[in-house]
Amino acid sequence: MTSAPPGYTHLPALLDGIVQLAADGIISVDTDERIHLFNAGAEEIFGYAAAEVLGQRLEVLIPERYRAEHHAEHLPHFARAHETSRRMGTRQEVFGRRKSGEEFPAEVAISKVMVDGRPVYNAVVRDVTERRRHEAELRARGAALERSNAELEQFAYVASHDLQEPLRMVASYTQLLARRYQGKLDAQADKYIRFAVDGAQRMQGLINDLLALSRVGTQGKAFQSTDVGVVVQRALRWLGRAVEESGGTVDVGPMPLLVADAGQLEQVFQNLIANALKFRRPDVPPRVAVTAEPSDDDWRFAVRDNGIGFEQQFAEQIFVVFQRLHTRAEYAGTGVGLAICKKVVERHGGRIWTESVPNAGTTFFFTLPTHPPHHHP
Repeated sequence: MTSAPPGYTHLPALLDGIVQLAADGIISVDTDERIHLFNAGAEEIFGYAAAEVLGQRLEVLIPERYRAEHHAEHLPHFARAHETSRRMGTRQEVFGRRKSGEEFPAEVAISKVMVDGRPVYNAVVRDVTERRRHEAELRARGAALERSNAELEQFAYVASHDLQEPLRMVASYTQLLARRYQGKLDAQADKYIRFAVDGAQRMQGLINDLLALSRVGTQGKAFQSTDVGVVVQRALRWLGRAVEESGGTVDVGPMPLLVADAGQLEQVFQNLIANALKFRRPDVPPRVAVTAEPSDDDWRFAVRDNGIGFEQQFAEQIFVVFQRLHTRAEYAGTGVGLAICKKVVERHGGRIWTESVPNAGTTFFFTLPTHPPHHHP
């Protein structure tokens, strides 16, 4: 007979110490479902002292409404099964019963071992009351946030839409003043009229961009099979004049077929390519490359340019609505375009980010899943 390795002669005592220290409840029962082991973790969870339940049937720990099902199905099925263990979380919902009568949700792992030729069933019980409570709170907060976002989008749409008509009237009359009285009043009056016209035009731009942003959520179309290459070419047709005036080039690589909202995807490419053309270096013709590569369960798109770039520390800020890194005098725009891109990409189940180096260009990356989400908010 070989001797036990050094340090293993007291293995039973060592294992007993580990069992008693475990935060989870550990319970052993025989084929008659009589409890033979009830550790300190089980005492904490169920509220019984070990002495109160040792020798008792397991049903004392099971809510009465589940006892019949347990006796008829659960333990007999496991006893007949070829498996010797079942990991925690393989059953959807399990409930225990405390000494006070309170029911609680639990996760249970079970195993079957032979002791002196007879099966013994061991269960590791984890009280998940707090976890379920936190999950319920998160679901409630998520639902409330979705409702709040939907209401905010609807408000932005209605407010922006309703502002269009009075603003159109203001813009029309200020432009009429400019045409009719330019040079007929003093220089100060000409300046005031110019400020009014400029302000009305900028406000119209802001409202139009707000409407576009709100429509991502409120007026998005159903996802359909989409040739992304065709979408990019449509975006480029809108940008033909900007490409020509900048003296730049836009190279487009092979694009995939995906299930998407083609109109919104066109907005993304139009905004990103327009930015690449706009934020160019002086006397350096812009060079833009649009590429797509498969990556695991999605496609990764990139829009690269050779423009002015920016410090990487601003990479998150630029996706926030109305956030700008440059003044309007330097570069026109409202600061809404990238916020629209982010919202569209996220609606499709993807993500968007950017990498940039000052005076060395910027690359915008975004992903679109091969299989889009079933729900399209």
